[in-house]
Amino acid sequence: MAAQACTGMLVVVLAWMIAGTNAAVSALLGAAAYFVPNALFALRLLAGHWAPARAGALVFFWAEAFKLLAAAGVVVLVAWRWGGWLDWLAFLLGLLGVMKGYVVLLALRRLP
Repeated sequence: MAAQACTGMLVVVLAWMIAGTNAAVSALLGAAAYFVPNALFALRLLAGHWAPARAGALVFFWAEAFKLLAAAGVVVLVAWRWGGWLDWLAFLLGLLGVMKGYVVLLALRRLP
């Protein structure tokens, strides 16, 4: 989660530096569209870890499906509500930055 937050914030800062406030807000909305459902998914897994009865694989797959549907729903909501002023490139880069944040974590593990 920390790596995803860092890559999302990096995209937001770069969007702000390159294209201004509108692009930064768009990138933040894109990053939040995947980060928030992913954080809820992680909390669900953590709560299941501390529960007396462990959750099975079916719970994991349903939670993953809910996470993906929630992220898609947020994208549709943002497009419907704020599509007029949204900077789509920044929005999609923010979304992609958070979605691929684990790649940064894996790359940092390989460094000596």
